Amino acid sequence: MIYCGIDWAERTHEVALVNDAGALVAKRHITDDAAGYRLLLELLAEHGDTEENPIPVAIETSRGLLVAVLRTGKRRVYAINPLAAPRYRDRHSVSRKKSDPGDALVLANILRTDMHAHRPLPQDSDLGRAIAVLARAQQDALWNRQQIANQLRSLLREYYPAALEAFATWTNGLCRPEARELLKAAPTPSRAARLTRTQLQAALKRAGRKRGIEVEADRVRDVFRAEWAHQPPLVEEALGKQMLALLIQLEAACTAADQLAEAVEAAFPEHPDAEILLSFPGLGIQLAARILAEIGDDRTRFADARGLKAYAGSSPITRASGKKSAITRRWVKNDRLNHAGYLWAFASLRASAGANAHYRRRHEHGDWHAAAQRNLFNRMIGQLYHCVQHRKLFDEHTAFPTELAAAA
Repeated sequence: MIYCGIDWAERTHEVALVNDAGALVAKRHITDDAAGYRLLLELLAEHGDTEENPIPVAIETSRGLLVAVLRTGKRRVYAINPLAAPRYRDRHSVSRKKSDPGDALVLANILRTDMHAHRPLPQDSDLGRAIAVLARAQQDALWNRQQIANQLRSLLREYYPAALEAFATWTNGLCRPEARELLKAAPTPSRAARLTRTQLQAALKRAGRKRGIEVEADRVRDVFRAEWAHQPPLVEEALGKQMLALLIQLEAACTAADQLAEAVEAAFPEHPDAEILLSFPGLGIQLAARILAEIGDDRTRFADARGLKAYAGSSPITRASGKKSAITRRWVKNDRLNHAGYLWAFASLRASAGANAHYRRRHEHGDWHAAAQRNLFNRMIGQLYHCVQHRKLFDEHTAFPTELAAAA
């Protein structure tokens, strides 16, 4: 059997092929373009690569055009953790020498000796991978929006506390269109105090508000005209210009998050697993898409529910040595899936009586809030694995029979 290792870079890649004995069969330096990919496929074909029996490939990344080319057909591509490759390098050389062709050879030998200890990239469908791209991008856009909003809030605290007071009653605060429109109309507290009722109502209408315009305009006007401390006029004007620059970034982040959310809402319902995911309490389209993006739709990716729970970081881990033994939470996990699971467990408390009863029972037995929610997420993601494998919808009475009886 032949094994392939690829040390990838931005412009060029090093390829190495080894046989069962560990001997170097071939090596090649290819470029990161269509011509280089063609040379790679020809090299694999020369050494026995066929459509039915492709040569496995080890590489230190799971993304990019090179990986997309390699994943065509039935070929197994192994994404090796870059932190694990140096440990294997020390097995072959004690001089600590390093080179790109040598790293490719190390990656090929990893498959030769320890292929069973590494997991190939899942064979997700094209629709599932597209939803993963959109869901992760939307999540990143939300995080970026919140980061810029925090920067803007910190800046407003320095010279414009009236704006924070005026927007405090609105959900999402500074991210709302009304808040952004009012800040553009009055970037400094001195200008805000001079805004008339008509100007405030016009700003709220431009932001898309339909109801309660007069009441909100009067309330905001009273806040702006209250007595507040001020920076010196020149400093205040300079801070106002800095705020407008941040506001432009916030506008772009809000627009990106909204557009990506619409794209997720259009793509996710088309997936075959969408109905199963949406049947679970606490899961909407956006959150369900994030979970699907991380677990994928390859039914063979996880051997059992325990593997999925460990991947999500919801199941505990035991550390034992001698007479000492400790059970702690997992630190090595899929952070995106773990974050989505926390939101899922929190939302299910109001959407499911059984989930709420399970959480309260864990809380009464000594678990803190985070531990109780993690336990609830651990149970529900195991149920999700069962429902997806057997093509069944979520059933409240089957999922929480004991908790429902206790709640009744």
